[in-house]
Amino acid sequence: GDVIHRMLTATQYIAPLMANFNPSYSRNSTVQYLDNGTVFVVQWDKVYLQGKEDLGSFTFQAALHSSGRIVFGYKEIPVPVLQISATQHPVKAGLSDAFMILNPAPDVPESRRRTIYEYHRVELDTSRITSLAAVEFTPLPTCLQHQSCEMCVTSELTFNCSWCHVLQRY
Repeated sequence: GDVIHRMLTATQYIAPLMANFNPSYSRNSTVQYLDNGTVFVVQWDKVYLQGKEDLGSFTFQAALHSSGRIVFGYKEIPVPVLQISATQHPVKAGLSDAFMILNPAPDVPESRRRTIYEYHRVELDTSRITSLAAVEFTPLPTCLQHQSCEMCVTSELTFNCSWCHVLQRY
């Protein structure tokens, strides 16, 4: 996509395993999804690394539960993830989120400068990604559960509510 899309996909992702996969290499390679209203699952089945097809196929999935729980399941990981080259494509596993703000550009009136703020990232130790492994993310309580700023600030949850100068809100 466009530059904005590429910049956001570098900072907004749910990635059980991000690498230079080539799903069109084999007729047996598929990327499938299922949504039953309680869980949304994406599965990469028998996918190969571009230019490294001789290493074997990878099968893994991400399950996003309506409760906020996320589970990465790894069925077939034929080589250690640390050995996958990041030259052609980043190799990542984890979660990241960001947002974009359009600010007026001081040097050009009527134009806006896009700024992307990555505010949270969880990176998995890729040495732990092996065949028949799983990783579970359980969400912590957040201020988004509250209906007002006052409820958030007086909450007894396990985090400190604070002012965000970028968004001009708690």
